[in-house]
Amino acid sequence: MEQLLFAVGPVKMHPETCRVGGEELPYFRTAEFSRLMLDAEADYLRLLSAPEGSRAVFLSCSGTGGMEAIASCVLGKEDKALVIDGGGFGHRFVELCRFYGVEHEALELRPGQMLTEERLFAVNTEGMTALLVNLHETSTGTLYDIGMLGRFCKERGLLFVIDAVSAFLCEDINMAAAGADVVLTASQKALACAPGMALLALSPRAQEKIGKTEQRSYYLSLQSALDNGKRGQPPFTLSESVMLQVSHRLRGLQNGGMEQERALMQQNADFFRREMARYPFTLFSENPALGCTALRTPENLSAHELFLTLKDEYGICVCPNGGALRDTVFRVGHMGDLCREDYLRLLSAFDDLQRRGKL
Repeated sequence: MEQLLFAVGPVKMHPETCRVGGEELPYFRTAEFSRLMLDAEADYLRLLSAPEGSRAVFLSCSGTGGMEAIASCVLGKEDKALVIDGGGFGHRFVELCRFYGVEHEALELRPGQMLTEERLFAVNTEGMTALLVNLHETSTGTLYDIGMLGRFCKERGLLFVIDAVSAFLCEDINMAAAGADVVLTASQKALACAPGMALLALSPRAQEKIGKTEQRSYYLSLQSALDNGKRGQPPFTLSESVMLQVSHRLRGLQNGGMEQERALMQQNADFFRREMARYPFTLFSENPALGCTALRTPENLSAHELFLTLKDEYGICVCPNGGALRDTVFRVGHMGDLCREDYLRLLSAFDDLQRRGKL
C-alpha cells in the first residue's frame, strides 16, 4: 500500500520535484552551477520581500543546523536573547543558546497558547540584543503574530530572528515590512523537497552583526557562506540533489506561484478543520497556523496509538508528537502536493475506525 504523507516534514513531494532530485548530478565548481546558486538566492529573497542589500545562504543540514548556525554565528557571548519558548522547537533555541553560552531569557508559553501583545510588551528587555522566535511552533501548530513581534523588536532595538521552517510559503512573511533580520527555512517543509538543506535570508544588519561576531562553527560559519556565496559557491560540497530541487521549486514559485500554493493550502486546511466536527477531536492551538492542524484526542484514545494504527492499517502517516504531548496530540499537515482526495482518504480511515469502535 502506498503511504500517504500528512507529516509536517518531509511532506508529499510534487512528481516533477522528485524527477529533478533523481537526475545525474553535475560538477558544482563551475560557472553554470554558480549561476544556479545566485539565481536561487535572488528567488528566495524575492519571495520573502527581503530588504535591499539582503543576502541568502544555503547550508547542507536540517533546519536545526540552521538554528545552530544562528546561535553560533549571529549571536555571540556579548549578546542576550529573548526566546519565545512555546513548544519543542522554541525550546530548541533555548537549548542552543545554553550550549553556546549565549545569555538568554525564555518567555514561556504553555503548549498551544497564543502570544499576546500584553504578555510580550510586559517583558523587560534591558540589556537584550535579539529576539528568537519559531514563528509557527510546529510541535503545537501555533502561529505567532509577525507584525506584533516586528513592532516589538523595532521599539526595543532588537535583532529580529525568525525560524520560519514551517511558516515559509504557508504564511505571509514580508521581511522588509516586519523588520526581520534573519529568516530560516528548510527544504523538506512547504518547499516540498527532500530533507537536507537550510535556507537563511540575512538582512544588511544581520550581515553586519555576523561580521562582528566570532564564528564559533567551522562547517556552519555564516561568514564563510556569505564570502563564498558572492561567487555563487558554497564553502564545501553541498547536498547537490536537494539544491537542484530547491532551485527548481523557488523558480516555480515566482510570479504568483507562491500565492496559488498558499490558497490551495488554505482550502485544504479549511476543509479538513470543518470536517473534524464529526470526530471526537478538538483543535489544540489557540491560534492555528496554516501549515498543519494540531488535534487533541479524547482521554480514552492515545494519539500515538492512533498514529500507529493509521500507518500500519491504512498506509496513512499523520504526524505524532513526543514528550508530554505524545499521547494527547497529533498533527495533520497541509504542506506539499496534497489534494482534496488525499484528505477524503484520511477521513474515510477515521470513519472506518468509528465504525469499529476505535475512535
